[in-house]
Amino acid sequence: MPLRRALSLVVVACILSLAGLALRSRPAEAARTQKPPLHARHWMAVTGKPLGAVAGARAFWRGGNAVDAACSMLAATCTLWDTLGWGGETQALVWHPGERRVIGVNGLGTAPAAATPERYRAEGSRYPPEYGPLAAVVPGTPGGLVAMLAEWGRLSLAEVLAPAIELADGFAIEAQLAGTIGRHRDRLSSWPFSRALFLPGGAPPVPGSVFRQPDLARTLRRLVEAERVALAAGAGRREAILAAGELFYRGELGRELAAAAAAEGALLTFEDLAGWRPRFEPSVSTLYRGVEVHKLTVWTQGPALLQALNLLEGEDLRALGYNSARYLHTVAQAMHLAFADRDFYYGDPDFPPEEPVAGLLSKAYARERWRHFDPERNRTDLGPGDPYPFQGGRHPFPELLREWTAPDTVQDTRPGFQVSSLGFDEAFRAGTTSIVAADAEGWVVSMTPSGAWVPAVVAGSTGIGLSQRMQSFVLDPRDGPYNVLAPGKRPRVTLTPTLALRDGEPWLAFAVQGGDSQDQNLLQFFLNVLEFGMTPQEASEAANLNTYQMRSSFGDHASQPGRLTLRTDVPEWVRDSLRRMGYRLDFEERTSGPLTAIEIDRAHGTLWGAASNHGEDTGIGW
Repeated sequence: MPLRRALSLVVVACILSLAGLALRSRPAEAARTQKPPLHARHWMAVTGKPLGAVAGARAFWRGGNAVDAACSMLAATCTLWDTLGWGGETQALVWHPGERRVIGVNGLGTAPAAATPERYRAEGSRYPPEYGPLAAVVPGTPGGLVAMLAEWGRLSLAEVLAPAIELADGFAIEAQLAGTIGRHRDRLSSWPFSRALFLPGGAPPVPGSVFRQPDLARTLRRLVEAERVALAAGAGRREAILAAGELFYRGELGRELAAAAAAEGALLTFEDLAGWRPRFEPSVSTLYRGVEVHKLTVWTQGPALLQALNLLEGEDLRALGYNSARYLHTVAQAMHLAFADRDFYYGDPDFPPEEPVAGLLSKAYARERWRHFDPERNRTDLGPGDPYPFQGGRHPFPELLREWTAPDTVQDTRPGFQVSSLGFDEAFRAGTTSIVAADAEGWVVSMTPSGAWVPAVVAGSTGIGLSQRMQSFVLDPRDGPYNVLAPGKRPRVTLTPTLALRDGEPWLAFAVQGGDSQDQNLLQFFLNVLEFGMTPQEASEAANLNTYQMRSSFGDHASQPGRLTLRTDVPEWVRDSLRRMGYRLDFEERTSGPLTAIEIDRAHGTLWGAASNHGEDTGIGW
């Protein structure tokens, strides 16, 4: 190589290295974001709507902790129908400063006893429906909220629900919700109580008008009254809050809800409600470059992010260059391998056989899987791996694994393939909001509640919209043997809060809405902060890739191998390189769902908050 060319390459390498160092160490005042970062000393509350964030702030002002604030934001955003409702499901990770550990909150509902694969196949369905009464599982959000508040909060249920009750009495509806109601007008019209609520006078509400929910307000007041009666009878704070959960699931309110749901055609019964319980459970985690990243286990898709980090750990991502073609390709291939395992192995751990979690999260398994990485092309011929040898076990479904179809064959050519009533992208990103909260005492909460989004079937005069989560099940083991519908089983969900620890202390809480894109966006957010030195706000607004090579968790469960959505400012030379690698590209102005985050800055004893420039997500800190 000529000396001049060699020296030129050395200079370029030094410049790139110094640029990366500058990016990681540049002062906050040099940040370039559309929304300013949030700063606070004592507490921070971030969620999907401004009114929801105010509810969290009110909990803090009343003397509550981050759990109280998160529960108040949850109640408010459900009431605001922020792509979720009260009959949906709640998933959370909580850092407990006293016990010094991360605790998972499982507030996911289960399939009714009458819900069987045969029941849905008899109607000619390949999957459970996207919408309507037959899509409903047991509501989990009320139970999840009550359990968290009773166990770790300081405020009463009455105090935490006060903002939600005020909102149910009437709030000024924003254009986003009004537009969603308008788009789903025909479907909402087919359910009488949904029609009465969302289409008063036969038309969607106008932005800025007052949206009233008297039935829901009455239901929430009944929960508060159950707490008051229990306190008057001598119950302690915890027992009194739990009395509200008893009313909802095993009391008169539960009977009314079950009867109303059945009248709409749902399979839910009072016995289904009475038998359901929220639970606290251990998180799962991996160590990536000294950072301990925690997720909920395989009843969510969360461990796919951990698997992707294990796959990427051996790569020098900084050297590839931020959002270069090589970087985007490498991250996409890690996600493809991780999500192929998700599609096959993830499901409700309460049902046999036990999911191979230890093998899936094994570093050795990741190294074995990464041998399939081709730095020159997108591989659409790879399905799930076999993690069982990495945990000393034997595969219970060897035939299904051998017969599993790779993404390039999973198209709508299969007999009886059900076509989604939604556009692919709308189904791919359906539902959910995100909630993060932290306080000076050390409590940190990351939450992704979802379900019962508009258009939801409203269960009679309870005002409770029912979940649509049944659609995330499959009916045939060949479509995912661990996630086959069964009575009492939880569907595998895309909902995936995240907590990261440094030196055994909370460092970063982050969450996002967006269906199957959630852990894609969260992975890139985390890498932006850790590998490329971005602030949380910068990372929340940064360009993301979105791949559709996994099977969708919604609608027709379709796959679009090779398709990538990139931001419109991706340079042409990057586009050309990716096309040569076998990708089909499309472009959007925003390529991440609304992402919320809090970073605990231990060097200064402060909190950094972020709410992305997509949607109405907002934070308040003090």
